[in-house]
Amino acid sequence: MKKHISTFLFRKSWALLIWSLLLLTACSDNDNPVDPAPSEENKYLVSSTFIKNSTRDDILKINPLLAFYVKNDIKVYKITYKTKNTDGSDIIASGAILMPVTDQPVSMISVQHGTITSDDAAPSNFKDGSEAATFGSVFGSIGYIISYPDYIGYGASKDLPHPYEHRASLASSTLDMLRAAKELLKQQTDVKWNEKLYVAGYSEGGYATMCLQKKIEEEASSEFNLKASSCGAGAYDKTAFMKYVINSSVNDVASYNSLYLWVMLTYDRIYKLNKPKTYYFKDPYAAQIERLGIENPINVSFNTILNDSFKTAINTGTDTGFIAAIGDNDVYDWKPNTPTRLFHGDADPLVFYFNSVNAEAAMKKRGATDVQLIPIIGGTHSSSITTFLLGTLAFFTTPKYQ
Repeated sequence: MKKHISTFLFRKSWALLIWSLLLLTACSDNDNPVDPAPSEENKYLVSSTFIKNSTRDDILKINPLLAFYVKNDIKVYKITYKTKNTDGSDIIASGAILMPVTDQPVSMISVQHGTITSDDAAPSNFKDGSEAATFGSVFGSIGYIISYPDYIGYGASKDLPHPYEHRASLASSTLDMLRAAKELLKQQTDVKWNEKLYVAGYSEGGYATMCLQKKIEEEASSEFNLKASSCGAGAYDKTAFMKYVINSSVNDVASYNSLYLWVMLTYDRIYKLNKPKTYYFKDPYAAQIERLGIENPINVSFNTILNDSFKTAINTGTDTGFIAAIGDNDVYDWKPNTPTRLFHGDADPLVFYFNSVNAEAAMKKRGATDVQLIPIIGGTHSSSITTFLLGTLAFFTTPKYQ
């Protein structure tokens, strides 16, 4: 099941990018630490390790049509940094930093990755064919520093459960990654950062990007010059999303249902609801989920495995704990000051289009002046990725947002 979920959310979603823009291979591996070593004065950065180079020529040998996009070689580093877990405890997390080889000042993009269920897919492992090694390398070669957080539960923190679609920890851990990246950049002379920051992500990454953007604007605007945010197919309106999944016949795709299940189990754990599986799920699903968790295959519409009593408690508002947990993860109804684009396929069968529709409407109602939904007509969750990527590049390179 883990492999199947990862295959759906990356292999299908990112295949168009790989074949349209890049089939990237790694050039060399090196485990030597980056020079200079992190300073003892760092507040966030713990360590940095050189991973590999990817040269412009290597990329062009695979697809000469990329000559228009590819300008620079890339140096890739793994960093570890200090952050907080969902319970407030101190932990060490990790991510990848991609640096273009250029003497020109460049901007930085914080890229929040889509759903993964295998640590091999974490950006800091930089495996061939992974999101970081493809999308990240393309944008790095164009001439951006790329900050690519692993998230809690992967990389250096792989022994911890990933807090799937948890607003607060996605925001704080990705922001702390940026702070660590900032410390690293101050200690080296290979690349010059022009202090401009962009943020982008798709699927869980779209949601994480919105969470990060909100936290930067509200708590760290003096630390970062945030120029633009591109969010793709994120589940921003968690309350509407959950009620729709609970009450509607959606689909019978096991890989989709495992993600809905993952959200429920994550919130039950983090918010200490501690409900027995029999509270949420009918038999035999309750026992199967107790044993297998998100790896339990659910090949029917998700709403049909839920107890009627649970659905009634949500619909009538009597389950205040679960409703509050869901509501705490809404990230659609606020006023962003940063120029924001919401890319979403209007035929998305996994993360429903109304998430972006609701976000645009709520943000504009609050007075946001530069928020725009970019509908991808007929686009599904996977087929919309190319439009998102090309649209993001066009958005970030528009002179108005430089």
